[in-house]
Amino acid sequence: MNARRLAVVLLLGALAMVALVASGALEVRWRGNAAQAIDLFGSGDKGKTAGGEATAPFWKEKSEASTPPPTIPGSFADLAERASPAVVNIQTSKTVKGGVPQGLPQPFEDFFGGQLDDLFKQREFKVPSLGTGFVISPDGYIVTNNHVVEDVDSIKVAFLDGSEREATIVGRDPKTDIALIRVKADKELAALPLGDSDKIRPGDWVVAIGNPFGLGHTVTAGIVSAKARRIGQGPYDDFIQTDAAINPGNSGGPLINLNGEVIGINTAIRPQANTIGFSVAINVAKEILPQLKATGHVTRGWLGVVIQHITPELAESFHLKDRSGALVSKVDPKGPAAEAGIQRGDVITTFDGKTVKEMEDLPRLVAATPVGREVKVTLLRDGKQKTVTVKIAQLKEEVAETPAEEKSAETWGLRVQNLTPDLAEQLGIDEDHGVVVVAVESGSPADEAGLRRGDVILEVDREAVKDTAELKARLSKAQKGALLLIRRGDSTVFVAIKKKP
Repeated sequence: MNARRLAVVLLLGALAMVALVASGALEVRWRGNAAQAIDLFGSGDKGKTAGGEATAPFWKEKSEASTPPPTIPGSFADLAERASPAVVNIQTSKTVKGGVPQGLPQPFEDFFGGQLDDLFKQREFKVPSLGTGFVISPDGYIVTNNHVVEDVDSIKVAFLDGSEREATIVGRDPKTDIALIRVKADKELAALPLGDSDKIRPGDWVVAIGNPFGLGHTVTAGIVSAKARRIGQGPYDDFIQTDAAINPGNSGGPLINLNGEVIGINTAIRPQANTIGFSVAINVAKEILPQLKATGHVTRGWLGVVIQHITPELAESFHLKDRSGALVSKVDPKGPAAEAGIQRGDVITTFDGKTVKEMEDLPRLVAATPVGREVKVTLLRDGKQKTVTVKIAQLKEEVAETPAEEKSAETWGLRVQNLTPDLAEQLGIDEDHGVVVVAVESGSPADEAGLRRGDVILEVDREAVKDTAELKARLSKAQKGALLLIRRGDSTVFVAIKKKP
């Protein structure tokens, strides 16, 4: 009996031991799986597989040397408060001769007939306009856009404190759309410092202050979306793209970084988009403002070449390693480049020690070079590098190296080009034909008629014009003058232009 009990006790003990061992094994196995699961998510024993072998994660981990992200501004109020006294609202007035307004009721047309043209041709209208500017010196110098003050009769500047002053134009530069005006200051004015637009990066915070739709000193904020945008405004395009809200009336206002420095001049928008605006890089303005102050206009350097982009096909044909540089497609035989020995087919890679990464870099570098200065130009010719010395000449305004421009209307004081889909989009119009005015000569018949750069000529003497060839044909038939139908912004008006005897 005792032996039997002892056997039972021993059997039960053995079973208990087996159960404990089994339980321990299961626990160890679970812990092992848990450890492996934790490793898969980047913690625990990192860098080991289930078999214990070391392995690198397939994702990028933060380095100890990584720069911590900057603090997102909680408010732009302090910045806006400091900058706003130096931002001004600009109100201008211009006298124009009007044509017959579009959309008159039919009874008026029936009653007056052709007399309407004569009635409205003789009328003069005062057209108000709004813009923005910013003070750059305590003695009253103000920067704005050229198109804000171009051909206006009067300029009134309104400050944040409610005071108003009359302003005069010091200098204008249509090619970069920059103007310098001045008010008489009986005390030192608040002024904004000019920053360095080359140092900004896409993603940097910026603030715009302006006068959109007459709502003075409106503050908007956003980021730099892109740099060095070319939007077809001219050979010296260098725009900062931003998503800070910019609207009509913001033109000429400052784009400011978080240090309170101006890094751009708000200039253009894409009407089809809510958050695409363009500002002239302030470094472009800093290159020409001294000339505007001193002489009222800009004198630019001239090299005497026509250049083009290097496509992949051209790079292959010229045996180039990459597509950087400017390909010379034409050399003016009387220009500085020809005298220095630059030839068609050369690829200009550096100018005065500065790299020419893209074709558009070269015109800006040449334009900013003082007339008469000798500079080194590095180029590639037949795969070999060559350096020449060029003495920069002065660019004459009548020198046109853009093949898209048509000079057939010069006797009327106009330079025009065909309306392309890209131009129509930039101008914010839905026309599929017409001719765009790209320049108006001061004192010319076109100037006296009130035509301006950016107008789209749709008709001549009630006949549609599709391109520059038709415009030339229509104007050549005009004996004493012509009636033009033009699109300006959202408006369509008739303009009478008279030929000088």
